[in-house]
Amino acid sequence: MKKSIPLAAIERLIKNSGAKRVADDAKAEMRDVLEEIAAELSKSAINFAKHAGRTTIKAEDVKLAAKQL
Repeated sequence: MKKSIPLAAIERLIKNSGAKRVADDAKAEMRDVLEEIAAELSKSAINFAKHAGRTTIKAEDVKLAAKQL
C-alpha cells in the first residue's frame, strides 16, 4: 500500500502533543500505525453506509465505525 500521510504531518501531530523532537523512524512507524487504523476504520464506515443503502460515506458512518475500534 502506498503511504499517503506525509511525514511532516505526522511530525506536527506528535509535536502538537508535546514532543520537542521526533526521530525519523518514530514518524514512519506512527504513519504506518495510523494508516492501518484508517484503513480498518474506512472498511467499517463503508459497511455502515452500505447497510444504510448508501454508497456515500457520511460523517455518521465514520463516527459509528470509530466507536467499534
